[in-house]
Amino acid sequence: MLKMIKLILADDHRMFRESIKKILTSKKTAEILAEAANGSELLQILESHTPDLILMDISMPPGMDGIEATRIVSEKYPSIKVLVLSSFGDEKYYYSMVEAGAKGFVIKNAGLKELESAIIEVSRGGSWFSAELLKKVMVSINSKPKKGSMQELSNRELEILKLICESLTNEQIAEKLNISYDTVKGHRANILSKSQSTNTAGLVIYAIRNKIVEV
Repeated sequence: MLKMIKLILADDHRMFRESIKKILTSKKTAEILAEAANGSELLQILESHTPDLILMDISMPPGMDGIEATRIVSEKYPSIKVLVLSSFGDEKYYYSMVEAGAKGFVIKNAGLKELESAIIEVSRGGSWFSAELLKKVMVSINSKPKKGSMQELSNRELEILKLICESLTNEQIAEKLNISYDTVKGHRANILSKSQSTNTAGLVIYAIRNKIVEV
């Protein structure tokens, strides 16, 4: 029997939270530990609850927004994954969410199947990006100046980056390429440094932005 995913909902719309809670619990996708209307409430809840994953809205007035809350969660509770729940029009905030530590994002009008898949994938340590929304994100990001000069990746690093974008773990990449886990780990660290990324989500955006992979 699969372990039930423990989840906290952070969104300022009560009706939306109740709808998501009803759907996820009825489908036995996740156990909802608690709900928060803003980042400040979320941090208070985390003092007594330890979820596997947080479904995080970006804009949650009044109070702390999703960007700052994600940054604090990533620093203080590194084992807790953050999956962004967002609406169209929020693209300008997405890179900030990725830099803050979010592992992926899904649009609020996505189908149930996609939401379930995103929750499962991110809770397992992978990443998830709604394709339609990611295209809008890339338009937003590409309209801004790139951060400094980035070093060119080697052929092996490009190969590993493509596999990372397919949500393969270090262990899976090592097995597929017939190299050691430590070698993959070293390459991943080099890729993060060269791309000026902080996490897997940032690597995916870097890969798309530089046409290494396509949406």
